[in-house]
Amino acid sequence: MMPFSIFGFRALWSPYFFITVVLLVVLYFLLTKKWRHWFEGTEPVTKREISYFIASMVLLYIVKGSPMDLIGHILFSVHMSQMALLLLAVAPLMIIGIPNFIWKKVFSVKIIDKTVRLLTKPIISLLIFTLAFSMYHYPTILDTIKLSVFLHSIFTITVFLAALVLWWPIVNTLESHPQLHGLKKIGYVILSALLVTPACALIIFVDVPVYETYSSGEAWLKAMALCVPAGTLAGLSISGPELFTNMPTVYDQQLGGIVMKIIQELIYVVVLGKLFINWYREEQSNADEITERALLERQKFEMNR
Repeated sequence: MMPFSIFGFRALWSPYFFITVVLLVVLYFLLTKKWRHWFEGTEPVTKREISYFIASMVLLYIVKGSPMDLIGHILFSVHMSQMALLLLAVAPLMIIGIPNFIWKKVFSVKIIDKTVRLLTKPIISLLIFTLAFSMYHYPTILDTIKLSVFLHSIFTITVFLAALVLWWPIVNTLESHPQLHGLKKIGYVILSALLVTPACALIIFVDVPVYETYSSGEAWLKAMALCVPAGTLAGLSISGPELFTNMPTVYDQQLGGIVMKIIQELIYVVVLGKLFINWYREEQSNADEITERALLERQKFEMNR
């Protein structure tokens, strides 16, 4: 098998994207520290918010800037790992990591606020994410967008925005925005997992390669030309993805669907566990309050007898 190093440092490590991520981190600290006075009702950014945002940026670079991005154009299973981490880990971590005073500033623009309120209504947000994810991985659409830098960027950003819409009702803490509580959050997460299952199942159980850009040498080379510096492929004697892996294309395709579901289930188990614990604590707290009120009322009744 050929080593991935033949594509060169720039294709493997995306230095320009790395610089972009670093600049985003710098901007984050400027907005939350030095320029905090620009915002109304600010509070010191917490260590939790900082750690979540940094984690989202590290994962973002791993998914879209490290060798994982290049390998994702060769192995469909790696591509699905990218999508799972981008949509199910980077998106919620980013939302939590950005302080509320910045979100308030963003939503001070009425059109943005109204749009987000509409799109993040539970049923609408679930449908938007499911539709965006399913369409992105429809064979004809994925093969088409992988042959255009513009279309690939637009579709990836659109699916990521759909993921933000999906996670907003669960993780946002803005008092001015509707939030799901208790069992509704748990039901929402379970339903979101179920809605994505058919798309993954179709990928897992199909017994023939359905993506030209992962199975056809000609289509694959055209797709690779968009993520590898100009001239790199011209000097290499390669004909297709089979030169980099011993795994048959159909097995790689099926593995992609399995990996997506496994990562999704692992993340959702953690989220559901946390949601259940929070719900149980709230119920216990409310139960204590109800009991205390009942005792006070009984004492008043006894005194008035």
